Amino acid sequence: MSLNNPTTVSVEIAGETISFETGRIAKQAGGAVVVSQGDTMVLCTATRGGIRDVPFLPLTVDVEERMYAAGKIPGSFFKREGRAGEKGTLTARMIDRPIRPLFPKSWRYETQLVAIPLSIDHVHPYDILAMNGASAAIQLSDIPVQQAVGAVRIGKVEGNFVVNPKEEDLEGASDLDLIVAGTSEAILMVEAGANEVSEAEILDALDIAHDVIKKLCAAQMELREKLGKPKLEVEAPSIDEALLQSISSEYFDKIDAATSVQDKLERQDATAAVEEEILAKFAPDADDSAKRDEVQAIFNKLEKQIIRERIAIKKLRPDGRGTQEIREIEIEVGVAPRTHGSALFTRGQTQALSAAALGTLKEEMRLDTLGLQTNKYYWHHYNFPPFSVGEAGRLGGPKRRDIGHGALAERALVPVVPSIEEFPYTIRVVSDIFESNGSSSMASVCGSSLSLMDAGVPLKRPVAGIAMGLIKEGDDYVVLTDIAGVEDHLGDMDFKVAGTSEGITALQMDIKITGVTFDILRDALTQALEARTHILGEMAKVIDAPRTELKPHAPRIIQLKIDPSQIGMLIGKGGETIRGLQEEFESQIDVNDEGNVLVYSSNGELGDALAERITTMMKEVEVGDDFPNAKVVKTTTFGAFVELTKGTDGLLHISNVSPGNRVGTVEEVLNKGDEIHVRVFEVDRERGRIGLRLATDPSVAGKTPEEITAAAASGGNGGGGGRDRDRGGDRGGRGGGGDRESRGSGRPRHRGGRDPERS
Repeated sequence: MSLNNPTTVSVEIAGETISFETGRIAKQAGGAVVVSQGDTMVLCTATRGGIRDVPFLPLTVDVEERMYAAGKIPGSFFKREGRAGEKGTLTARMIDRPIRPLFPKSWRYETQLVAIPLSIDHVHPYDILAMNGASAAIQLSDIPVQQAVGAVRIGKVEGNFVVNPKEEDLEGASDLDLIVAGTSEAILMVEAGANEVSEAEILDALDIAHDVIKKLCAAQMELREKLGKPKLEVEAPSIDEALLQSISSEYFDKIDAATSVQDKLERQDATAAVEEEILAKFAPDADDSAKRDEVQAIFNKLEKQIIRERIAIKKLRPDGRGTQEIREIEIEVGVAPRTHGSALFTRGQTQALSAAALGTLKEEMRLDTLGLQTNKYYWHHYNFPPFSVGEAGRLGGPKRRDIGHGALAERALVPVVPSIEEFPYTIRVVSDIFESNGSSSMASVCGSSLSLMDAGVPLKRPVAGIAMGLIKEGDDYVVLTDIAGVEDHLGDMDFKVAGTSEGITALQMDIKITGVTFDILRDALTQALEARTHILGEMAKVIDAPRTELKPHAPRIIQLKIDPSQIGMLIGKGGETIRGLQEEFESQIDVNDEGNVLVYSSNGELGDALAERITTMMKEVEVGDDFPNAKVVKTTTFGAFVELTKGTDGLLHISNVSPGNRVGTVEEVLNKGDEIHVRVFEVDRERGRIGLRLATDPSVAGKTPEEITAAAASGGNGGGGGRDRDRGGDRGGRGGGGDRESRGSGRPRHRGGRDPERS
């Protein structure tokens, strides 16, 4: 008899089946579910540990990507997975955010949710399955979360909303990537990237998403009814009402006054002083932790109640602003002179320095993930040092919050960043938060947009971001524009909206209560649009368009197009020509089989000079062309071979090396290595000959190409050159004539016409 006895519940979403299976894998976990759609499978577990004596919810969410799921071997030196990548971290955050508010307030058991992709088909993204699976695993366990959380993705392909679009559509065909999570009663979380989508379309997409979420929640509850464990009983935290009344009657006014101080740091100090006074009076024994915790809880309750009622009912915010008022904005660009672009964006007590760095396409970010995307040419990083909130703390690698906020800012600018065909640079933007009092991620969006324009990156349009909040007390509620830290901490919603003048480019929303209606969301989006418009106006006062020139210290990348037949001439034999150009101009040259040439230089002067040299090399030599720094590469009895460009030589006949004078040998006037100023007198393409004259020669000086051509056709040689035509005359031509490698070899025998002495 098999030990496996799996149970499966399925639900059809947009014509595809999503199944929840339990009882076959990971049976010792508190709850375990394998969620499948197509050939994508994700194992999700929920496990409860022991009780921890901590004043917070000890919940950990981990997403462990396994490269074998997509038939890949990790690309690291150790050939095994290391710490979670960005995709895994962002998915873990999306699992955590809607589920965390549903835990009982007094839950102190160590709790871990783990999602492991087992199979990836590159059609159905695993993140949505992981979000649904984590909730289903909780429902099967004894963890007392009573409501299931469903998750769905909404795309917009060819103008139509698509439920759970295919992964390949998300790579470029979809104008919207909206992930929504919630219960059967309400939406709890939104994460989105959009290509300038309107507010009305976002609301329509949220409505569609919630209908799908209800089906997913129903499937999870069906699975729970079949195999779910009894939920652990948790005693709700109780408050000593008599103690609450005593503290309230004596200290209510002091708490009210302390929390009314407008400056953040001064308010924190004033509030902390009242808190210590209350603890000293009602819990004087420092060793009586239970009593101190009880008094602390009462103080926190009163503080929250006072601030929320003041905002929701009296419409008075902690810093004295109106409900739709944005804090004062200060903007500077070009603040870091050696960066390629920089901006300091300050909004109230939130400040972000964003700096842009440009690199070559070879410096792109390579992605070793389970997804289809293998590299990125634009990305954004976000850092939040502890001093930004007046604290001392450990500095190390990026935390999950840093990764999440960086991804949000990156997503906000993706729709306006030029393609590599339009702007062939790798772009990295870093936002360092130097002060924080709410909405630092949106400050980084504004700062990054400004820094890219300062760098000369041709953005489609500038992007600004704003964070909206909500305080709801009974039937009274108020939507807050540009929330500060305390409003985020004590409020019911954190709704971040980024976009251009034409529409939304990114959304992130977390809701802590179930009573948020679509009317409230509509109000929030309307206020966010007004705020975004205002901020874009403030940004335009400082810089209203990308700079037309890159900064002096920015690398120069110049695009050229040559005929594919000329690639060998550019490369030269064994790469000799291209290496020589790179060394001479301290630059890098990339050329592909289609003849697309990219010139990378450390500064504009070198880049322009190299581009001009390549253009000249590839140009067919015409009569009248001027070469002021042509080099003598060989002298013979009948003249001097002169290098016009790499691989192309012409012949200056002995009769023309000194116009008006007869010389016995070329060496009387010219020697190998001399640089001279010449003009093209004659071009015979059939015989591969290029005849030259010194630029001061009367036969070419001051004459148009037409006049020079006429002179050559009539036999005029401007210095007796015609008399030696039978001996090799005005011969010269494009070096090599045959295979590409020989054209760039630099051998004199290939530079110009036949040498009579070798004939």
